[in-house]
Amino acid sequence: MTNSFKVKLGQGGYGGVYKGRLHDGRDVAVKVLNESKGNGEEFINEVASISRTSHVNVVSLFSYCFQGRKRALIYEFVPNGSLEKFIYQKNPNYKQLKLEKLYQIAVGIARGLEYLHRGCSTRILHFDIKPHNILLDKDFSPKISDFGLAKIFPGRESIIPMTGARGTIGYIAPEVCCREFGEVSHKSDVYSYGMMVLEMAGGRKNVDVGVGRTSEIYFPHWVYERLEVDEELGLQGIENEEDKESARKMIIVSLWCILTNPSSRPAMNRVVEMLEGSLDSLRIPPKPFLYPSRSQSQAPDSSASASLIC
Repeated sequence: MTNSFKVKLGQGGYGGVYKGRLHDGRDVAVKVLNESKGNGEEFINEVASISRTSHVNVVSLFSYCFQGRKRALIYEFVPNGSLEKFIYQKNPNYKQLKLEKLYQIAVGIARGLEYLHRGCSTRILHFDIKPHNILLDKDFSPKISDFGLAKIFPGRESIIPMTGARGTIGYIAPEVCCREFGEVSHKSDVYSYGMMVLEMAGGRKNVDVGVGRTSEIYFPHWVYERLEVDEELGLQGIENEEDKESARKMIIVSLWCILTNPSSRPAMNRVVEMLEGSLDSLRIPPKPFLYPSRSQSQAPDSSASASLIC
């Protein structure tokens, strides 16, 4: 199928992804899991969760292979690869997508997550929403992928008893790391989505120590303070008033998504409504208490830095 794994598409902690072709001519992506994955929990998670889905913004699983300790997943081939290649201004190998397209991608991902949380026969929580796990088809429409950390719950229940954190640093909701912040639920995916869309709108990582001023290191804090006093956001890639409105909308919605208290975050169906509604109907959310004060951002100490990391 893969011509002896001739064309490699990518590499992750799970193993490699290779391009293949089925007998009927369809191109596929074959994800080969490492043999060191113990009892194969990630493999079982991925097959069990994604096999229940059918949505334009969720990658399709065609089949899987299971032979002894050898495990592979056969997915539809998504030609433009992952979103992370197209959103950061400092990526020399790929051209950053225009704001109009990034906005459309943000709406598509929100619709995919809304489907996983509410549209399936069972509620699916992804737990690893980040640019690397969003694939783009030939038209740059997004597809949520990599369900290795997903959790499945029957019915409408979504409060999750968990031991230990899961996800990727920089996108993990506070309650996943520390239960004192609230219950782990579908709102944890909402937080990860918000952090990702902030990076899409800003064209940079949310934490960037390479910026010129200390106050700009943590992008969510910097952009919130500018919104608070109604300052110009000064984002790159804004070509017209429509872009300006879309970027502002993406940022305000994202700030709602990353509120510290999970119960204060909107559900994904509400996120879709906010993105597709008018900018005038959106209000700026309260500042999460994990954010440092202005004085801290100018001269951060170790405690402030710890808050940012969390």
